[in-house]
Order: sequence, then structure tokens, then C-alpha cells
Amino acid sequence: MVADVNTSSAGRRAIPENPANNLAIAGIRLPVWNKILIAILLVVAVIAPFFLEDFDVFQMTYALVFAMAILGLNLLTGFNGQFSLGHSAFFGIGAYTTAMMMAHWEVAFYWTIIPAGIVCLVAGFLFGLPALRLEGLYLALATFALATAMPQILKYHAWEDLTGGVQGLDLDKPESPFPDTLSDDQYLYFIVLVVAIILFICAWNLVRGRTGRAMIAIRDNPIAAQTMGVNNAVYKSLTFGVSALYTGIAGSMSAIIIQFVAPDSFTFLLAVTFLVGLVVGGVASIPGAIFGGFFVLLIPNISEAVADMTGRTDAKGLSWAVYGLFLIITVYVMPSGAAGLVRLLVGKLARRG
Repeated sequence: MVADVNTSSAGRRAIPENPANNLAIAGIRLPVWNKILIAILLVVAVIAPFFLEDFDVFQMTYALVFAMAILGLNLLTGFNGQFSLGHSAFFGIGAYTTAMMMAHWEVAFYWTIIPAGIVCLVAGFLFGLPALRLEGLYLALATFALATAMPQILKYHAWEDLTGGVQGLDLDKPESPFPDTLSDDQYLYFIVLVVAIILFICAWNLVRGRTGRAMIAIRDNPIAAQTMGVNNAVYKSLTFGVSALYTGIAGSMSAIIIQFVAPDSFTFLLAVTFLVGLVVGGVASIPGAIFGGFFVLLIPNISEAVADMTGRTDAKGLSWAVYGLFLIITVYVMPSGAAGLVRLLVGKLARRG
């Protein structure tokens, strides 16, 4: 029996059809379900802000910011196998690039997003070059050093006039050009939503193209990838740069939303937060970054609310214990993250159609 294949228009290569395309749930094939769910998600994302309070819209906006940062980390760790504990540094670089352009040179916020990403792309690529000699725990230690050093670098007195030193920089909140239709928070939400959609589409195309196959090959077996003609050094450095670009754009959006940046906002704890979102959402899963973003934003708030219900004076410390309990339960229930749980459920429900 001859396997079904999709042949390119150039006729140079035959790509086997994905077996999952033949599976169906309730008589509807999985690719169709994917399109339906994406359409529903987009509709909900567009109409939800009009039914929520401004604070809830702000939280949704910041969850998308976290999702973009987690997606950037996922490209590096999930798809290329390079472990990083330093992405809070790139988040901070992106945020400070935007903040300095807005505060010192009065650049409109939307013109600062791309430069912030480019600066982080260069920084990530340059950091990735010496990191080529490091793998596993040694690379994690190097990125940990970057995350630890970044707040101190931002506080350094020599460029305090630029960074604001310990006090940071205050920014003006962008005003909605349609005040009768959109509040300021809704306006910022839709800006972030558009940027997030663009980044997710780009990531989706990246990992399914030639570059993505090379990234995954390096992750799975770098020696075999090198044998097949993949330039490991180039692809690993570029992946580090692209990952930093994503995280830097997220940092830029963070500065615009909060209207404030300070060195202590970009500590190692933020890097751990990104890592938690990556694991909970699902390693090497692009949609999982969205779940991870909402998880790392909302679960600490829920934990704090649960701790406050006890009426204890040390509720703040107790909230971290509750957060840890939530995290343990989540990892126990979803050891492969939310994406792995979805794949498991789909595998049980789907039938060959």
C-alpha cells in the first residue's frame, strides 16, 4: 500500500501526511477542531474586555505579556534544548530600552517595541556565542549569573542618568485614541493582543519550517544533526537571539503597561516564574505558553486570596506555601503540562476517521 503524501509544487520532496490528520472526534477531524478552537479563542479574546472591569483587563493584558516571554523561553529550551535561567535579564533589557526611549527621547510607545526586540536579539546572540561551549547545568549556571547580575548592572551609578538607578523610571500611560469606545486599559490590551498574535504565528511557522527542524534535531541529537549538515553553532546562537527577541518584546510591553521600570523588577525570581510557566504550559508546546502565562499570573493571586482567608498575620508567607501546593498538584496532575494533558485526552477521545 502506498502511503498518502503531500507533494510540493516544485516536485522536489514528498512529505508524509501527519497521521493525526486522519483522527476525528464526533465525526470532525482534528485539523478542523484546531481551526474551530482557534476561532473561538480569538472571538473570546476580542469580546472579553468589553465585559470586564479595567483591572481584569489589565490582568489579561499582563498574562499575554507573560505568555510571550514564556514562548520565547520555549523556543530556546523546549525546541532547541538549551536550558536558561536568565531570561529575566532579556525581559529587563527590553523593558529598559522602551522606558529610556519614552522617558528621555519622548518616542511614542509603539515605535519602541521593535527596537527593544532588536536590542535583545543582538544581546541574546552575543551571549549565545560564548555559551556554545556550555551545556546542561553549566549553561544554566551561566544564565543564572546573567539574571543575578542584571539588576546590579541597571543600578550602576555610571549610567544612573539613563536608567534612573535604584528608583527606576516613570512613564506616561498611553491614552486611547478612541476614548468613547475603548478605555486606556482596553486599548493597551488590544495592542498587546495584536503583538502576541503576530509572535505566536511567527513561532508556529518557525518551528514547522527548515529552521525549526534544525533546532529540534540539535535538541534530540546534536551529533547526528551535525552529521546531517546542520551548523549547530549558528542555529544555537540564532535560537538564543530569537528567544531573547521574544522575551525583550514582552519586556517592552510590560514597561508600557505598568508605566514603570526598576532594577528589582527583573530579578532571578522572574526567570523562575518564566520557567514555571514553561513547565506548566508544556515544554515544546506553542499554545501551552498561553496557559502558562495565565497560570503564573493568576495562581499567585489566588494563593494570596486563600491565605488571607485564614486571617493569620503571616498570610504573606503562607501564600507562598499555598502557591507551592498549587504547583505540586498541577505538576502531579499534568506531568507533561497542560499541552500534554490535552494530547492525552485527545488520544483517548479521537477515532480514526
